Amino acid sequence: MTPTPPSPLRGILLKCSSVFVFTMMAALVKATSQGDAGIPPGQQAFFRSLFAIPVILIWLLMRGELAVGLKTHRPMGHFYRGIVGTAAMAFGFWALALLPLPEVTAIGYAAPLLTVIFAAMFLGEQVRLFRLSMVGLGLVGVLIVLSPRIGHGREAPDVTQQLGAMVMLTAASCTALAQIFVRKLVQQERTSAIVFWFSVTSTILSLLTLPFGWIMPDGRTLALLICIGVLGGVGQILLTSAYRYADASLVAPFEYSSMLLALALGWLVFDEIPSIVMLMGAALVITAGILIIWREHKLGLERSRQRKAMTPQG
Repeated sequence: MTPTPPSPLRGILLKCSSVFVFTMMAALVKATSQGDAGIPPGQQAFFRSLFAIPVILIWLLMRGELAVGLKTHRPMGHFYRGIVGTAAMAFGFWALALLPLPEVTAIGYAAPLLTVIFAAMFLGEQVRLFRLSMVGLGLVGVLIVLSPRIGHGREAPDVTQQLGAMVMLTAASCTALAQIFVRKLVQQERTSAIVFWFSVTSTILSLLTLPFGWIMPDGRTLALLICIGVLGGVGQILLTSAYRYADASLVAPFEYSSMLLALALGWLVFDEIPSIVMLMGAALVITAGILIIWREHKLGLERSRQRKAMTPQG
């Protein structure tokens, strides 16, 4: 396969597009979870996964990768990744039913910070003092976001929102664990296979929540659930394509633009006004995340220069 020529601007645009699509998907998840007849998170995860599969298959067919893109050498690796990834999805969807959209987004930013910790624990990756300090700063930000929900405000915390905070923190932890499995998978598997088999696995696993009470949706809700799946598939394709055209260190910080979108949608659609405490905590988490990316980019450049210096000239 011919290597894709780099195009930083295209990579950034694709990343921003994926952020927009995923945030819209989250808003639809929240919308379908509202009211007495709200759709359970396991059922939402089923639709998110099932209707992403045709989108991914069409994408692979258009790229001419259908034959090789679905091959796998590590089926159990995909299964284990599917377990934690499906749990992350379901917990995240449940949190959207319990908390404001901007708050869910802010707590979700804990995932890349936790990935750093889990990578050191399970993959033996070296974590230098700077990165460890930034992880600490980011986790302080997460605690600030959580503080009104765990009883550190002037008012007694709402039990539902207290549960939502813990559920979303669990979702972030599962997301970080899923990234550890992905880091192992990418050593032998194509990205297309990882994306496809996760959708298949999560579709099957989400069916296990059927005994806990699924709801027969009306026509409008069914259409929204199908849109959730389609948007999930499109968002995944846009995200994957972004990293084809530009370095991760360049496009990754644009993930934090989701906060602006979440604030806008929360205010305009769900009448959610963020608190100053939440915004302060989110700002700390975003700052820590961007500084980690910046530092890793600098270290990558230094390693590249060292490799070039060690290469024999002639």
